[in-house]
Amino acid sequence: MAEKMDAKLDYNVKAEKKVDSSKKLRVGIIGCGWIAGAHIDSYKRMADVEVVAGCDLIPGKAEKFFADNGVTGVKTDYASHKEMLDDESLELDAVSVCTYNRQHAVPAIYALKKGINVLLEKPFTVTLDEAIDVMKAEKESGKILSIGFQPRLDANMQMIKKIVDSGELGKVYYIQTGGGRRRGIPTPFGTTFIEDETAGLGALADIGCYSLDMVLNAVGYPKPLTVTGYKSDFFGKDPATYPGHPEYAEKFGVDDFAAAFVRLEGGIILDFRIAWAMNIDTPGDTIILGTKAGLRIPSTDCWNGSVGGPMKIYKTIGGVDMETTVPIINESGSLFDKKIRSFLDAVKYNGKAPVPSSQIIYNQAILDGIARSARAGREVEITIPEI
Repeated sequence: MAEKMDAKLDYNVKAEKKVDSSKKLRVGIIGCGWIAGAHIDSYKRMADVEVVAGCDLIPGKAEKFFADNGVTGVKTDYASHKEMLDDESLELDAVSVCTYNRQHAVPAIYALKKGINVLLEKPFTVTLDEAIDVMKAEKESGKILSIGFQPRLDANMQMIKKIVDSGELGKVYYIQTGGGRRRGIPTPFGTTFIEDETAGLGALADIGCYSLDMVLNAVGYPKPLTVTGYKSDFFGKDPATYPGHPEYAEKFGVDDFAAAFVRLEGGIILDFRIAWAMNIDTPGDTIILGTKAGLRIPSTDCWNGSVGGPMKIYKTIGGVDMETTVPIINESGSLFDKKIRSFLDAVKYNGKAPVPSSQIIYNQAILDGIARSARAGREVEITIPEI
């Protein structure tokens, strides 16, 4: 038996507020690779932003990046993030850190210590220890640090949290989540995603962090306690995976598939799997099981920032099994723009980080725990110190 969506779960999209452009925020970009293109595109659409500086470890890359994106008047003659952040004439309000994974922590820490707000691309870092160091700098600085999880701003993703918060599911005790791609190792952007010295983690951090955030945010980010993890690289190490570039197989040093069984505080079990490449279309939909009802969230083929189709709530009323279809919410605008806008508003109005490190530290702890468990071949405990 089917029923309509419960009226108490409001799924209307609120109108965005007008931007005050009378005062420009001065922004810099650290790392001018592929993801920086999405940042500059969004900043160009923000009436209250002036991008004034950029840097990259590769000489000339930053200058070419801004020229290619049609942005003029940007200072780029810096050999490192340190040189740029030491230039007090820039009067920076904020920076986007768009470096490869293994370089996330160092410039983020330096910027915070300089009193500059930071939008840090996902994943938070590669290791838990690095994330803790960034949070220490954040706490000492009093500045805003937000992590780049734009799927969280999708109305359909937010509906998942609304459903859980409404009490419709009862006590949540089991979550299955993950997803990924049948063939989707991200080498069209070069090899920084697949080499250990630059990426550190593969599918696990690249898209796995999104999957974890979707469900952990929905249930209030409970603390992870233990994890049994697994990683593999069968496709990444196969030269046949890269027509025209068989040498990439030798450079591949991360995971193309990962899975884990995680125990969370509050008696919740998390069953997780993620892939850049696999011999199936999906490892399964996301499922949140509660004592009153269950929620099924259709998987996506790429982790594009939203759900894979209408969600369903399963429950029994008066001995009758019922299914409630949750309609897809269609909204205009770019999720990336919403990520940038929410960060800028927090900076401008002295607000809080849209995606705070106090939550994402648990996400990072799980990624770190999966990697450690996979190396050890056994369950490991997760310990997060007070910061």
